[in-house]
Amino acid sequence: MSPGVRPVTLDAGAFRLSALIAQPEGPPRATVVAVHGGGMRAGYFDGQAHPDVSLLTLGARLGYTVVAVDRPGYGLSAAHLPSGQKLAGQSAALRTALADLADRYPTGAGVFLVAHSFGGKLALTYAADQASPEGAGDLNAGDRSGAAENGPPRLLGLDVSGCGRVYAVDPGDLGDPHRHGQWKRNWGALRYYPPQTFRDAAALVAPMPVRERTEATAWPESFTAAAARVPVPVRLTFAERELWWRHDEQDLAELAGLFTAAPFVTVDRQPEAGHNISLGWAARSYHLRALAFLEECLARTAAPAGTAP
Repeated sequence: MSPGVRPVTLDAGAFRLSALIAQPEGPPRATVVAVHGGGMRAGYFDGQAHPDVSLLTLGARLGYTVVAVDRPGYGLSAAHLPSGQKLAGQSAALRTALADLADRYPTGAGVFLVAHSFGGKLALTYAADQASPEGAGDLNAGDRSGAAENGPPRLLGLDVSGCGRVYAVDPGDLGDPHRHGQWKRNWGALRYYPPQTFRDAAALVAPMPVRERTEATAWPESFTAAAARVPVPVRLTFAERELWWRHDEQDLAELAGLFTAAPFVTVDRQPEAGHNISLGWAARSYHLRALAFLEECLARTAAPAGTAP
């Protein structure tokens, strides 16, 4: 772990989730919750190959609490969930875990999700679930610290990288992301990453639970249904060398158009990057852009209701 980053566990109901946390010196402006992709761990957002790579240390320096969570079926919860969970179960577990987080730590103005790949699927599902009657109240909640029984903190927005709607590969190839032949799809090119990345990344990878693999083929339909219900601002980022998803200009326009309930949607491309953006030389650039989007979300929540544009 980077200096200032420490492990924590979060109550997710029937099990606990392992996580990493970095906190600012004073009260946080907001809390960034980082959600890793398939076959990775929370340490994806605390890359060790270069000091500029870690989202946790960067976010804490800029005044945010940053928490990277091991999704259900990874890390501490893997023994309890050897087959993992489908997205609906993961969303419910994340809701409980964020309520526990808010009960123990100040969260500032609310929670902002930064999610990668399969983690983007969870972030979109979670945000859509907040539009349901039992979750809608959270959108107008303040700092939930000390009040977990009232639900998780306010959801401010989403920043999702490496997750689209339509796969650029045959659905039959959506199995274990670490199997032979998937290297280029996951990484893009060697030059995108600091020299020690692949030595250090060995500690970050984990088996992809079977329930994630079997649910993956249904994602195009699930994306469409979830996007229509997401009630917060969304930013989608695709690496220059993204090979898992279709992302030409028409694809991106169609993606943005599906978020009919979101106040605004931004679609970006990250130059000089492959699928695992947050472990590469482009990580700092991407993370700063994500945090700038969070600032836009904070400005929106701070504006008085009914203010003219």
